[in-house]
Amino acid sequence: MNKKKLQSEQTKKCIAEAAMQLFAQKGYKGTSIEDIVAATGKSKGNIYYHFGNKEQLFQYLLDEWDRDWREKWKQKESQWSTFAEKLLGLAEHIVTNDVNHPLTNAMDEFLNSEWNNSEVQERVTKFYSDQIAFFQEMIQTAMDDGELQQDQAQMLAVILGAMIMGLGEISRRIQFQEALKLYHKAIDVFLHGTLTRDS
Repeated sequence: MNKKKLQSEQTKKCIAEAAMQLFAQKGYKGTSIEDIVAATGKSKGNIYYHFGNKEQLFQYLLDEWDRDWREKWKQKESQWSTFAEKLLGLAEHIVTNDVNHPLTNAMDEFLNSEWNNSEVQERVTKFYSDQIAFFQEMIQTAMDDGELQQDQAQMLAVILGAMIMGLGEISRRIQFQEALKLYHKAIDVFLHGTLTRDS
């Protein structure tokens, strides 16, 4: 990477890091481009050059959050050999990296305020599709390995994804250990159900 490109990447990273702190502290609406200018010492034109506008900057931060989440998961996934262990590991990964992430509240505010924007709707749809595909791959692998009985992997992925996303909403209001217990119980129910064996 040449010197000019390196400086450009460093400037982009500096703007993104400062913006994330501001969005976490002040929320999406409460943070202005002027706030980011003041925090970074970069010009408004420089910020627009790298990100286009505040919405695109925030979407960049969400993409980085997702990329970082997936990278961390890939590094951990091999620690667990069974599907059940992976789900429990995934629960801890989610509670650790998502529930109290600095952008969680700002993301909700962003989605509510920008929902009429078709590009935002497309990004959200893609995010959910990617999440379902992520769960489907895990489930299909477990079926292929004989850990789960053959079933409709895509439908099970939607159910698992909906459960995980719903738990994410509830977990924001409770302590880490309580959230982890809740995820563990939900995974147990997903894997084993609640009916007695005679039912």
